[in-house]
Amino acid sequence: MTPADLAGTLSGVGTTVRVLGRAGVIRPYGPRTLVDIGRLVLRWGTGPAGGFATLAARSPHQVGVVDELGELTWGELQRRSNSLARALAERGVREGDSVAVMCRNHRGFVDASVAVAKLGADILYLNTAFAGPQLVDVLEREAPSMVIHDEEFTGLLAGAPVERRVLAWTDDEVGSAERLEQLVSAYDESDLHPPQRHARIVILTSGTTGTPKGAPRKEAGIDAAVSLLSRMPLRAGWRTHIAAPLFHTWGFAHLALAMLLGSTVVLRRTFDPATALRTAQDERCQSMVVIPVMLQRMLALDPEELDAVDLSRVEVVASSGSALPATLAQAWMDRFGDNLYNIYGSTEVAYASIATPEDLRADPTSAGRPPYGTVVRILDEAGAALPQGETGRIFVGNGLLFEGYTHGGSKEVVDGLMSSGDVGWFDDAGRLHVAGRDDDMIVSGGENVFPQEVEDCLVTHDAVGEVAAIGVEDDDYGQGLRAFVVRVGEVSADELREHVKANLARFKVPREIVFVDELPRNATGKVLKRELARHGEAPDDDGTNDDHDDKDGRQA
Repeated sequence: MTPADLAGTLSGVGTTVRVLGRAGVIRPYGPRTLVDIGRLVLRWGTGPAGGFATLAARSPHQVGVVDELGELTWGELQRRSNSLARALAERGVREGDSVAVMCRNHRGFVDASVAVAKLGADILYLNTAFAGPQLVDVLEREAPSMVIHDEEFTGLLAGAPVERRVLAWTDDEVGSAERLEQLVSAYDESDLHPPQRHARIVILTSGTTGTPKGAPRKEAGIDAAVSLLSRMPLRAGWRTHIAAPLFHTWGFAHLALAMLLGSTVVLRRTFDPATALRTAQDERCQSMVVIPVMLQRMLALDPEELDAVDLSRVEVVASSGSALPATLAQAWMDRFGDNLYNIYGSTEVAYASIATPEDLRADPTSAGRPPYGTVVRILDEAGAALPQGETGRIFVGNGLLFEGYTHGGSKEVVDGLMSSGDVGWFDDAGRLHVAGRDDDMIVSGGENVFPQEVEDCLVTHDAVGEVAAIGVEDDDYGQGLRAFVVRVGEVSADELREHVKANLARFKVPREIVFVDELPRNATGKVLKRELARHGEAPDDDGTNDDHDDKDGRQA
């Protein structure tokens, strides 16, 4: 090891100790507890099997999960997962298999994840918003040996080629179907022997631009947590309301983080804006985990309802999963204080940058700065680094990059850095700005136009609540933009065009503006632009498609 290598290693150790110390992770434990923790990590790894086992060893009587059914301690979760693992093994789940989990946010999701991991099988998380054909396609491709799902998804899974099923959540008696709670109570709850291999987590891409792909990731080490904690002041022992879907990278990241921090995870099966605020208040949560559209829906509540909520305990509101409009960031902090942290990344590269409240106050359009252990570079089409201020493709390097899609293919990699699929630039303060997807850019009259820049401009108008823009063919300029706008006040299409013209170059003004009641989104809040692209009719003079509107305002 060279002196430079040694210095880098010592610096890394110092950063890890400092970050974990600040978070309250480093604390005195008795010798026996330390030995138990070390043995568990060595045998079971740092994934769900080992991580939750260490919590049972450290704090067996601490409440670990709270949902609509009540509270479970870490010790109870350990015993439940032992029983469920034995039940799944008896039903044919073997080491090296994969098990699909299609559950909303409740204890069954946690039970299933830990139990499957204890068998050395991979965990495939299914998006609860997928349509039946999407589910069938994914399950045919990934070929899991079993599906653990909530009762409400039985119909959607009817055509899936997986015979073995277990119901994780049921609202009524379901006849002969096997239920998770029955299995948990029927099998031995003593500890198991570890498998030869550790489970992988397979999270599906959102499928906004095509068929969802499986993106597997091995167990994250301590560096993954240090990276997030280096720019987000979460602390050990907090109570955390995870409102974001657990099947998504962002929601699961905080479930995994609880394994290190010993956080009490507060869950609710479905998201309701008023319920989420009351849950954070009533459960005395110090942090909330959300996606941007959840913030939007909470702020859209009646002002009197918002005034009645006390979020003074909440120190961190962690947002990720889709673009955060600048006006939304400002509105949230003006209402609830400077507690908002926005994370930019993707299923494939995990965290790329984190915007702190200070970043969002200074420039709410920025994505912040890379956290510890993460390198972000802006590259041109040839893979060469671009200078500060120039727009190019965003490439990310860290210890969390995925391994490639389950059935082949990956993101482009240049010098160990992986493409995020987006384009952007760094400003003079070192903050990253994301212009949009690299395949969203259009060329209008010879000029490059990124829809997100126009969206960000339109949403600053007081009468605009939400907006999404897509490229469409244009006889005169080759391509132009069609903007879909959700109004919250009176405004015409011409007025909105003038608003863009006053703030951006003339060639960025949308050729068409269509007013809709809502934007189509997936379960993680991303706008489904492929659905917007099907709206082929040109608008009338006032910007509407009155002859083609259906009942909810979306184009027929």
